[in-house]
Amino acid sequence: MAGLREVDVEVYRAVVDRRAVTVDELAGVLALSRQRLASVLLVLCREGLVVRDGGRPARFRAVAPEVGLGLLCHRREQELERARLLAVELQERYRLAIGGHPGGLVEVVRGTAAVAGRADQMIQAAAGEVCFVDKPPYARSPSDLHPVERELLARGVRFRGVYDRTALELHDLRADLELGLSLGEEARVVADAPLKLILVDDAMALVPLHSHAPSVEAALVVHPCALLGALRALFEFLWCDAMPLGLPGSPQARAEVLSTVDMRLLALLTTGMPDRGIAKQLGMSYRTFQRRLRELMDVLGARTRFQAGLQAAARGWVTVPVAQPRAGAPSPG
Repeated sequence: MAGLREVDVEVYRAVVDRRAVTVDELAGVLALSRQRLASVLLVLCREGLVVRDGGRPARFRAVAPEVGLGLLCHRREQELERARLLAVELQERYRLAIGGHPGGLVEVVRGTAAVAGRADQMIQAAAGEVCFVDKPPYARSPSDLHPVERELLARGVRFRGVYDRTALELHDLRADLELGLSLGEEARVVADAPLKLILVDDAMALVPLHSHAPSVEAALVVHPCALLGALRALFEFLWCDAMPLGLPGSPQARAEVLSTVDMRLLALLTTGMPDRGIAKQLGMSYRTFQRRLRELMDVLGARTRFQAGLQAAARGWVTVPVAQPRAGAPSPG
């Protein structure tokens, strides 16, 4: 808490509970040695939370918490601001350094743990947007929402994810992807994504070195250059070509035509995902899925699941986004 250790807080609480207290009196109520207590009290005095009188034996009194802790928090905020300014300065120095050396525009990170750690650093540093293409293999278990995604979404950072259908077969849609959607993540699904990708703020990208390896043993970190622009263009192409996955109340959930489950069923159907995989993602038994699919095929007048997907798209029941030119892109002709 505000730079204090757990033992500091424990001793501070004990001093707050007493008007004035000696080291021996504190030792009688806390399971700490006199030497340890003296060390902690020195820290509390230095931080302005406790004052020592000049008597013998010395007695310690707590500074009013709203004063002492208020000043402590203010100092920590100033330290954080200095750290942010230093980070901006060093990032600019780093950018200028690698800008003069083409070899520094692309790094190779080796080792599963190192790749996962670098991905964490990139996502934690996001200020505006995190874009990603999700497909196996993984450097960490794919079963959990990224630890900082909830915090970043709450701060207004946009998350857009394109999921390969094989990734949806591995993810627990109800516990993982659906949690992200409920927090504000935007997600779409494609039948076959060409690569994995993390793109942060148009400032940095991470791409596994080998797309079809059984695990992520190495990855490329791409800094601002033509390759980074190409990766952004690839993501936008995949995003426009993918099928939206939404929650009730989202623009994709047309409750007046289909239930939310039907919307998801048809969206996943168009990706070519196997029936059992779709049933798992929807939380249905395979028999229930088959019955509902037959009902939808009857409504659509379709004889095959492929025709059902096409008919749903033609009727507007499943939205197929149309690619839009990006700002600044040259117009045809």
